[in-house]
This record gives sequence, structure tokens and C-alpha cells, in this order.
Amino acid sequence: MIASMNTTTIAEVFDRCRAAVPTWTGVSIDDVDFDAPKGFSSFTIGVRVQYPIDPPAVLYRHLAGKDNAILDPGAEKSTFLLLGDAGIAARCLHYDETCRIEEFFAGRSLTADDVFDASIRRKIAAELYRLHQLDPPDVPDRTFFELLHEQWGALAREVLREAETTLPADERALAADLARIHHDDTFDMVRRCLPDRPPVFCHNDTYHGNVFLLDDGSVRLLDFEFSCRNHIAFDFANLFAETVMEHGLAEPPHFRIAEPRFTDADITALVGDYLDHAEFSSEAARAAEQRQLVAETRRAIMLSDYMYAMAALPLALAPIQTIRFIPYAHQRFTKFLRTWRSEFGTR
Repeated sequence: MIASMNTTTIAEVFDRCRAAVPTWTGVSIDDVDFDAPKGFSSFTIGVRVQYPIDPPAVLYRHLAGKDNAILDPGAEKSTFLLLGDAGIAARCLHYDETCRIEEFFAGRSLTADDVFDASIRRKIAAELYRLHQLDPPDVPDRTFFELLHEQWGALAREVLREAETTLPADERALAADLARIHHDDTFDMVRRCLPDRPPVFCHNDTYHGNVFLLDDGSVRLLDFEFSCRNHIAFDFANLFAETVMEHGLAEPPHFRIAEPRFTDADITALVGDYLDHAEFSSEAARAAEQRQLVAETRRAIMLSDYMYAMAALPLALAPIQTIRFIPYAHQRFTKFLRTWRSEFGTR
């Protein structure tokens, strides 16, 4: 597991990075520092040379063993390379079936508080607009939620079956409540939430941890492994979805979904910043589109809860983080059901 990486694994990471960067030929493993591994469905390690060199650092992303990808490996590779060429994703230095080595962005991931900073929000909106104009040729015609139900639903079923015998009693009870998450009737509920507009290429995981503020003040999106066709309101919704989480609580599971910090005004501002990059025949047409997108984003927030619940389940039995994923999935799915019933009525 990543949490117990040994020196051999670190040496393999270093050898791959050195082979991918011609200027690192004379660099030894004693000349570099390794960031702590991060990630959920895959993991990344920053590798930094201790003396001045170009480039001074790279990002190693492990791909082998990832079983919850939305795109097949070929489509994921071609799409990421296209994003790099467009200046949206990091430039790729090496890509094979086991790993990807990327240019290293100097800066920091956003915090939940940053989402409410107007200047940062405008930069995020600009990046999302650029992303949504792309049309990668290898992305399937089926949309994100169709692919998610098919692929993650099978994973969820396997995890919940195994959870009956491997998890502690309190989590087994929660897992039982999650049993319907992969059912077709739940997917029917999801489809009722989707906007009636053509899907475009979307990121699909735009929570603040996947947005990076560079040292020069610019913003970049990270982690495109769930990117495929979807509705743009979902990218707006996900930016706010994780801001409701409170971590570090004294009582297990040490986190909870709190009351939303965001308001309609925050959603309206983000959508307005996004539409600043589009052209309209009149102010009335722009105002109508803004109202429609704000309404679609409000509804899409419940889809964020559904998606993050589904995403958590494959990590529940062999997590690469310390978070307890069954309670997390349970809280998210319960919130999805509660919000859906409030919106559409009892089912």
C-alpha cells in the first residue's frame, strides 16, 4: 500500500522520473526530496531536486491498479495529452500503462475558503470555460453518469458484498443502507436531476482540492481522470460540494456534512463569471441563460453527493487515506436521497 511505500518503490519512482527528464541524467536519488504520496483512486508524488536545475521538480502519478477509471486507458491518455497541449492540464513528460510523469506546478491546492474568493472564482470560471470548449475525439458518446452507473455500480456491488464480512459491525450496518446505491431505480433518480441540454466535455471532479493556485497567481485544474461528456452545471456544483464537509471532529467518524456555506449568490456569481467568456445576442439572452444555469447547478449539487458516495466505495476496503469511506459514502448518499425527495417527492 502507498502508506507503507518502501525504499525499493521510491527508487523505482526516481528511476522512472530520471529516465523521463533528460536534464536529470546526473541526478542521484540522494539529490532529491519526495513529497508524501497523495490521492484517492490513484496517487501522486512530487519529486524535487535539491539544487538548481531545469525542471526543478516533476509530479509522478501512479496508474497501475486503478480500477475506477471512467475512460479506457487509451482514451484517458489521448485526452490528457490534448489537455496538456491546450495548456489546461500539466504538460506530460512521460506516459505508459503504469505511470504518468508531469511538469510540476509550483503553488498550492485551494482550500474550501478559497472558493468564496471573488478573484479566484473568476479564474476558475475562465478555466472551466476553456475546458468546456474542447471536444476530445476519443471520449465516448455516453455521458459521465451513464459510465459511472455501469462501471462504479459494479465496483459498489462488490465492495458492499465483501463489507458484510470484513467491516466492523457499525460499518456493516451503514453498508446495508448503501445497498441500493448501484440499483437501476437509483440511476433513474439521478437521470431526473440532469439538465435538458446537450452535454459537453467536463472535468467532473472540480472540488477545491483539484484546483491549483500557482505561485504566479494563475489557476489550473488538476486530476482529469473522471473527465468525459457531461452537463456544465455539474462542474459548477462540484466546486461547492466539498465546502460542506467539516473534518477533525472529536467523535467518530471525525467528519460530517454541515449546513451549506454557499448561497444562491455564490452560485450566481460563478455562473456570471463563466458567462463573461461567452457571446450573446442580447443582455436578455444572457440573463435567461444565467438563470437557467443557476437553477441547473442547484439541482446538480445533489448529484455531487451521489457521485462522491459512489467514488468512496471502491476505497472502503483498501483505502489509501485514513478517512473511513463507508461512513463518508453513507453520509453523502443519505443527503442525496433526502434532497431528492425534497425536490421530487417520496419514492
